[in-house]
Amino acid sequence: MNDYTVDSCRIIQLPRHHSTDRRGNLSVVEAFRTVPFDVRRVYYIYDVPGGESRGAHAHRSLHQLIVAVSGSFTVSVTDGVETRSYRLDRPYMGLYLVPGMWRTLDDFSSGAVCLVLASEAYDEDDYIRDYAGFLDFRQIPDKKALSR
Repeated sequence: MNDYTVDSCRIIQLPRHHSTDRRGNLSVVEAFRTVPFDVRRVYYIYDVPGGESRGAHAHRSLHQLIVAVSGSFTVSVTDGVETRSYRLDRPYMGLYLVPGMWRTLDDFSSGAVCLVLASEAYDEDDYIRDYAGFLDFRQIPDKKALSR
């Protein structure tokens, strides 16, 4: 798990099927085809008030695909050393997150809907909700402790 870095996370373009008779578009997510894991849980986040953030945690073993199915938001990901931010604003683009990445979601537009596909069912023991505990999990020295 600690071998993953922010470079292991990436944007995945989902297949888009355009309707020829103007009825709209359709995107498909299939386990081990469009995402590199079996989808065991799906949830969505919506009605996030302006200025609020979500996330602020990491997972020990969970893989996820995060999609802005409506509106937009920013996902910031760090491995404890390097940080990257992704603006998600297209329903056919998803951010693949590997285990061991601290993530925060913010800058939600009005009406944004965040869809999350996860590799496992909910397990509270998989969460790391404290940043210092996250750095310990990643085996990264706390920079504040080093400067003392």
